[in-house]
Amino acid sequence: MTSGRGGARGVAFEVMRAITGQGAYANLALAEALATAGLEPRDAAQVTDIVAGTCRAMTSLDAVLEAAGGRPLKSLQPAVVDVLRLGAFEVFAARSPAHAVVNAYVELARAVVAERATGVVNAILRRVSTASLDQWAVRIGGDDQEMVDALATCHPRWIVDEYEVLLGRDEALVALAANNQPPVTTLAVIPGRGDVDEMVAAGAQLGRWSPYAVTVSGDPGRWAQVRDGEAVVQDEGSQLVCLALAGAESPPGDWLDPCAGPGGKTALLSGLRGADDGLMVASEIHEHRARMVTLADVLMVADATQPAWPAGHFAKVMADVPCTGLGALRRRPDARWRRQQGDARDLHETQVRLLLGCIDSTMPGGLVAYVTCSPHRLETVDVVRDAMAQRCVEPVAAPELLPGVAHCESPTDARFVQLWPHRHGTDAMFLALLRVPPG
Repeated sequence: MTSGRGGARGVAFEVMRAITGQGAYANLALAEALATAGLEPRDAAQVTDIVAGTCRAMTSLDAVLEAAGGRPLKSLQPAVVDVLRLGAFEVFAARSPAHAVVNAYVELARAVVAERATGVVNAILRRVSTASLDQWAVRIGGDDQEMVDALATCHPRWIVDEYEVLLGRDEALVALAANNQPPVTTLAVIPGRGDVDEMVAAGAQLGRWSPYAVTVSGDPGRWAQVRDGEAVVQDEGSQLVCLALAGAESPPGDWLDPCAGPGGKTALLSGLRGADDGLMVASEIHEHRARMVTLADVLMVADATQPAWPAGHFAKVMADVPCTGLGALRRRPDARWRRQQGDARDLHETQVRLLLGCIDSTMPGGLVAYVTCSPHRLETVDVVRDAMAQRCVEPVAAPELLPGVAHCESPTDARFVQLWPHRHGTDAMFLALLRVPPG
């Protein structure tokens, strides 16, 4: 290990202090730290693994640390708490002998906090190391099975409850475990701009579902195709919802992506259009996100709930609305404790208004794809049903447009698509396709 106090673990500690002490987002704080730390690749990978794992498990780690320490964490110095979180994660990850991990974090506490912190770090981490996370979950949760499940899977209880309603407990536990596995980096090779075979020949791997998907390791920016706009970083679930919309029958005409930033779906849709299709129009309410969209024929800054374009104009509309992001917990390790139970309820009204605006923007016979990166009912089927109660639209059997993707029907309405990390290896994307009746 190299660079700074405590080597790679010291860098991980500084990143955690930025996240918990300054409110920084994990991915941004991690990228900034690694850009300046001067670590060897192996040590940089260790920092990424420790920080991401600690963020994913934060709520469970805190519960274990309080039980092991016999005191609330708020009674300890915040820097000491972060040392303990990192140490507890490594103890449970079991990649090194527990005693070696404890000793390493005692030394880290000495280097980054103070000598006086070493005793409490040593005592608490040694108690933590006496049992696995699953065993601690049972110790803490007792007869409360839902609490045990929440602690063992490292999710807030309200997320566990929603998963168990949708999938049943047995499959929910598998799905929640999949959220704790780091995803591979997937690229969408833009039709007409990039070449999948060329990237595979250079070392990329073919994706599982999308003919335009390849997976890569390391920094995607090292690929010339990414730098040149021939490929974009995009989860395969996002590619599948684009493929479903593009492949559905509709009249010829312009296409619209009204919540376009940062532009990944716009880019893929622009390459999927047929010869009879018109312009690719992109809109984004936030100007800084609009500047990230590069492959639109027309780009504007506008609020899709108050459309700045003629009503009934577009043949296809991609309504990829803002959501909690609960479907992307694999890649956003701190999202599960930043989000609160009421967030889905708070977003619901905005999502309905956006979908209504998109329906009003669609020509007779045209299609709206309602998409969220979330499996939560308040953000998925409930939004669609509320919009259908206010507009005359006809659901299209979306799973039939993804014939090679098994078991992709929504558990609450088989006309809609719900993808899952544990079933499909994708983010948990939801898709409903709605057709405006022909005039």
